[in-house]
Parts: sequence; C-alpha cells; structure tokens
Amino acid sequence: MVEEVKIVEGFQQTELGLIPKDWELKVFGDISFMKGRIGWQGLKQAEFTMHPDDPFLITGMNFKDGEIKWDEVYHVPFERYQIAKEIQLKVGDVLMTKDGTIGKLLYIKNIPYPYKATLNSHLLVFRPLNNSYYPLYLYYNLSSSYFKNHIELYKSGTTFFGISQESVSKYLIPLPPNKAEQTAIAIALSDIDALIERLEKLLVKKRNIKQGAIQELLRPKEGWDSKALKEVSYMKGRIGWQGLKQAEFTMNPDQPFLITGMNFKDGAIRWSEVYHVPEDRYEIAKEIQLKEDDVLMTKDGTIGKLLYVSEIPYPHKATLNSHLLVFRPLNGSYNPKFLYYQLDSKLFKDFIELRKTGTTFFGISQEAVGDYQMYLPSPEEQEFVSNTLWAMDEEIEQIETQLSKYKMLKTGMMQELLTGKKRLI
Repeated sequence: MVEEVKIVEGFQQTELGLIPKDWELKVFGDISFMKGRIGWQGLKQAEFTMHPDDPFLITGMNFKDGEIKWDEVYHVPFERYQIAKEIQLKVGDVLMTKDGTIGKLLYIKNIPYPYKATLNSHLLVFRPLNNSYYPLYLYYNLSSSYFKNHIELYKSGTTFFGISQESVSKYLIPLPPNKAEQTAIAIALSDIDALIERLEKLLVKKRNIKQGAIQELLRPKEGWDSKALKEVSYMKGRIGWQGLKQAEFTMNPDQPFLITGMNFKDGAIRWSEVYHVPEDRYEIAKEIQLKEDDVLMTKDGTIGKLLYVSEIPYPHKATLNSHLLVFRPLNGSYNPKFLYYQLDSKLFKDFIELRKTGTTFFGISQEAVGDYQMYLPSPEEQEFVSNTLWAMDEEIEQIETQLSKYKMLKTGMMQELLTGKKRLI
C-alpha cells in the first residue's frame, strides 16, 4: 500500500518534492544558455602564458568554495580567446565543473584586467535565456541538494566521473514566480557568504600570526638549556594492540575513552566521536592511562599531530590506541603546554623529517623522538610563552566556533529559502 503524501497548504507535490504553488519547475536546458569548450580545439599547454595582458584561461582547479584565485589562472594569446566566442565569459556567468570533481561552482563577480576570460575543458558556462532567471539565484540553486541529487542520478564513469551537457540540461529547476523573489533569496545567501568569507580570512590571518609567534617565542635564546627529550620526559605508547580487538570498542559513555589520532585535529579533540573500551581493558595498560596536562602525538601515518589534554570528560578516564605517544614531565622538568607548542614548531617538524622511516607509510620511533633536543628556558619564561600562545589558540577557537555556526546557518537558510518554506517576498 502506497502511503499518501500529505500536501501542506499553499504547496504542490512535484518530481522534486513539495514546492510553493506559485513556483514552477523548468527544464534547465529550456531557460539557460550552456556551453563548454568542444575538446581542446587544438589548444596546447605550450600556449598557456602568465602574461597579464593576455585573456584568462579558467580551469576547475582555479576555484574552490565559490572563490577564484585570479593570480593563479593561466592566460592564452588573444587569437586563442577569439576562436571560441561562445565561451568568452561575462560578469554574471555561472561556471560548473562537469568532469572529475563534478559540480564545483563559480559565480563571476568580476573579470580583472584585461577584462577577458575563456574556459578550458571540463567546464560549462550558464547564462539566462530571455532574462529567465537571476544568475546568482542559479548559483545557489545548483549548490542545493536538488541539483546534487540530479548529478548522482546522471553522472557516468567508473573511476573518473563526468556528467554530459545534455544530462545537465534535463535538470528540473524550481523557480520562484518573479525575479524580485529570486534576487531576494540570492542576496540573503550572498550576505551570509560574505560574512563567512570575512571570518575565514580572519582565521587565516590569526593562524599565520600564531605560527609566526611560535617560531619567534620558541627560537632558542641565550641562557636556555638543551636536553634530550627522553631525559626530561616520560613517554609511552601502546605496545602493539595488547590483544585489543575492534569488536571490543563501544560507545558506552560510562566506559573509559580510547583515543586515536583520528579523534583530534589542530589541537582539538572531538570527544563525542571517541570510542570507549571496557574498564578491564583500560586497567591492563596503566602506563598509558591519561591524565590532564598530558601531551599526545601521532607517531605513524600523519606524524606529529598534537593534542594537549586540558580535560577528560566523564567518566574522567581515557587510554591510548596504537600509533600515539603520551608525554609527561619528569620531576616537573617542563611546562606541558610549553612542550606542546615546541612540538608544533618548525624545529621539531624538521627533526621528524630527518628521523622518520618508511616508504609509503611513514613513522617515527619512540627512541628517535626521545633523541630530540628540547630547548628549555626558565619556568617563568615557559609559562609566559605557553600562556601567550594559549590565548592565541583560544581566540582562534572562538573564530572557528563562529564560522561553524554561520556555515550551519547558511545550510539551514538554503534549505528554507530554496524550497520556498520561507518566503522573503
């Protein structure tokens, strides 16, 4: 028995689901110009230039998350630009990758000097026919789940996927009844994108400042002591798996955490994603039972990922999986946060490059890590350096939290505005 779909008042059931009664589904190919470069048209890579007076030649590699890096875009001689007039770009065009990574999008806000640009292969350009839609609205609509589902349905290939221009043209695009509403939707989403972009740029700036501070504050200075890490630090890892099987991993919140290198990134751990292990498994390896102020480091695969353990949530017990080392000062020999930042410095990263082993899967032994010469200023200076860098990290974390919040807000706005659940006009 087919369950009856309940129609919300003011909405209509369509192939895409519920949309407002005054919206229409249009066949994309009926309302949009779309073109791509037909083959290479004899264009050879040897003809690419970096001459700023020549027209730009845009590829899908040049843009990401709706932004293009014009300074990285190749150019082509003017006669090459002239050959294919149908793909000479204009402000307001929407571009999409159709092969490889399908569906990457770019809205052309401007074309810098020399104000001319064309497409390389693997891209399509869209432009409204007879003023049929607002281009920026199209950009956001093609970012929606509607079009992503269309791509999944029509893409072809086994290892290298693509979607044909013909298949793209079959997309049924939901359109508000007038350009004013399309424009209002596009501007609302564009405003949130602008806010996200500002936060992303601020985040990059703050991270660069922090990296500069790490190199300056941790640069060895006169009067600093130098000792092998093994002389001043306890360090341990799980010896093999100690018989631990993946079948023993649980999500029982009353059991101790089992931390892996996959659980943390950029010094932050996602406790909600960490597996747990039974209490008896935790008790087997007392030497790797974690404490607050411990420093963790991945020693295999992606070497040198770091975590400072500022807290251990309920049940306040945690242990290590394999491929990790835990560091703890011997006899108060260093400030743990100071070690955390020193292991994040260029000095230690260069040391890893010298001492790592392997061909396709790299690792560094506990013995090798123990040979690292750690530079130690006075306890007071260690505290100053640690507190300065920690304050920078807290500021970065606040910006990351804001950024995550606004990205979630944008996702919600797209879901509401592009389905007509929320109307701006």
